[in-house]
Amino acid sequence: MPDAPAYGALFDRLQRSAFRSRFHLGQQEREYALKQGAEVLRSHAEDFVRKRLAPACIPGDGRQTPMRGHPVFVAQHACACCCRSCLAKWHGIPAGRELSQEQQDSIVSLLMAWIGKEMSMPAPAARQDRARRRKAAEAFQLSLLDGD
Repeated sequence: MPDAPAYGALFDRLQRSAFRSRFHLGQQEREYALKQGAEVLRSHAEDFVRKRLAPACIPGDGRQTPMRGHPVFVAQHACACCCRSCLAKWHGIPAGRELSQEQQDSIVSLLMAWIGKEMSMPAPAARQDRARRRKAAEAFQLSLLDGD
């Protein structure tokens, strides 16, 4: 894993991936991060990495990290630290052997740096919920019918 000064180059490389670049903290994750604070998020990241990435053999590897619902989960996907296959491909950390404490700490530092970078950017526009979108679509369709 790169040192802190090298995160910029890694973040640039991740942004060139169509898949990785689509991950950003949503409103729910931002609010959670602000409410919990960096210390709690770091503790969660350490726990997730220790339990879901560090073991040599992970049942269901590639499916152990949810896509959203926690800032650390989003960061794991954005930083390619979501499964052992991604760690091998993006970071050169081979699967099949337990992660050292140094590797775990490095992954957590990367995740926290990404979360910090995301939190320093403007929040994305709030998404409309499904009911509002459906209601707007129905109103539009009705307006088309009324025009005949």
